[in-house]
Amino acid sequence: MAPHAQEEVAGEAPTSAPIVVPAGKLESVIANAKDGYGTLFNLSIDKDAELGKKGHAAARYPHYLPTWETRTSKDAPLEPIAHHDPGLDADPSYPTLLASPSTQITHLTPTIGSEIRGIQLSSLSTSQKSELAHLVATRKVVAFREQDFADLPIADALQFGSFFGKLHVHPTAGIAEGYPETLIVHRGAGDESVDRYFANRTSTVAWHSDVSYEAQPPAVTFLYALEKPSVGGDTVFVDAVEAYNRLSPAFQERLHGLKAVHSAFEQANGALARGGILRRDPVRNEHPLVRTHPVTGEKGLFINKGFTRDIVGYKKEESDALLGFLYDHLAYGADFHARVRWEPGTVVIWDNRVTQHSALVDWKNGERRHLARITPTGERPVETPFAG
Repeated sequence: MAPHAQEEVAGEAPTSAPIVVPAGKLESVIANAKDGYGTLFNLSIDKDAELGKKGHAAARYPHYLPTWETRTSKDAPLEPIAHHDPGLDADPSYPTLLASPSTQITHLTPTIGSEIRGIQLSSLSTSQKSELAHLVATRKVVAFREQDFADLPIADALQFGSFFGKLHVHPTAGIAEGYPETLIVHRGAGDESVDRYFANRTSTVAWHSDVSYEAQPPAVTFLYALEKPSVGGDTVFVDAVEAYNRLSPAFQERLHGLKAVHSAFEQANGALARGGILRRDPVRNEHPLVRTHPVTGEKGLFINKGFTRDIVGYKKEESDALLGFLYDHLAYGADFHARVRWEPGTVVIWDNRVTQHSALVDWKNGERRHLARITPTGERPVETPFAG
């Protein structure tokens, strides 16, 4: 993968790996990574595979291949913005979104994950998009099949995403050239870095909530398939609301009022060490361990191993013990997980505020995995009082 995937393993121990970058994509490239994120998440695009060599087809959507623009200065820090979740404006019976008799909705699990066919997202009206926001807040993750997103002009896809909030520009990620609001997930055809990764690790699972270090982390998030392996490369999600609900009332009460530090510094340092880009200075922000969703009022755990560093006011051993329990609770709770299998034309929409996710790098035939993400910014996390 390219550096867009670094957020998935922001807290992992680095290893060294050679860097290969297509000509013109990066000016300042370090020939060998010093403190990167491990050989699984390579900075490089393999140009041979990109052009269809090594026995693999060329990229089907070359205009979506990740690029890293040359820069002479950084962007200014993000300013606070007002965010109104359109789900607050929706009729929860979804009278326009699910009105057609051809619409098919299948729930993947009782609490998280649904699959919908018969709706074309790019054709939704304003009221339907508001209902979509409410549906995603309720079901946490929704996979829409047979969509035209990949074939739309990129500007049109971004315009759709902007309805749900100001679009986030990732500080280190590869983007579609000319469109910094995109985030490109790409493992090139013929990429052999997985074998090197598994020489030192047993699993590619890396639970995280996207860029939770921002003062206003993402709300509803869109990820759409461009190319996928014939089998494998799924994405798994965990329901952080159900994870909170499974805790005892006494334990829930203990978590209320606590805050944790979320940090972008490790991701930024890794990007720079690998010769990547840093669009703006990294930040740290404190967020409540228990977050209240603005639409549903549900409470969910808001910590993740990728970006959460420590609990404010706790000693290291105390913080590690509590966070370690919560990380395990989220990771092992298979009865509140959902696994989404990618199909051509799939758009997966999830609520980043009350879920975590991980890509699964499990295919072994060298096929390309290529997706694009659009990431609307949400509100600053808030916690409502413990209700018992």
